Amino acid sequence: MPNKTPLPAVESGAAPASGEPLRVVAAPAAASPELSPRPKRRTFTAAEKLRILSETDRAADTGGIAAILRREGLYSSALTDWRRQRDAGAFEALKPLKRGPKAAPANPLSAALAQANREKAQLQRRLEQAQTIIEIQKKVASLLGITLATSDGDETP
Repeated sequence: MPNKTPLPAVESGAAPASGEPLRVVAAPAAASPELSPRPKRRTFTAAEKLRILSETDRAADTGGIAAILRREGLYSSALTDWRRQRDAGAFEALKPLKRGPKAAPANPLSAALAQANREKAQLQRRLEQAQTIIEIQKKVASLLGITLATSDGDETP
């Protein structure tokens, strides 16, 4: 309960008239804008949780889990919850993903298709070359007056 008695007015440097010692009252401190009125709960990122879990897994044989819990300010129940989450794969879902368009999964038949297309192009070049050679032979035979035997499948233009 605040004191309701007023402080005596004191002139500069003089003692109060009642003989009491001079009381200096500090002004109330202004609230810092950086401090919140209510403390916030600590949160751990997935990477931090995995780091702590790996440390405790390594220290399980030597009995150093308690030291790690004290150092990090954790309870063992938090470790139990984090282990369940890790086993369920929850931390893998929290990892940051690569941004941008995703690469399409490779089609297993695409390599065979590319090979077939290359072979087809090569065979077409060879066919065109063979047709050119045959036409040249026909022209040479006609110039020399040689008659060529024609087969049933031969096309005459």
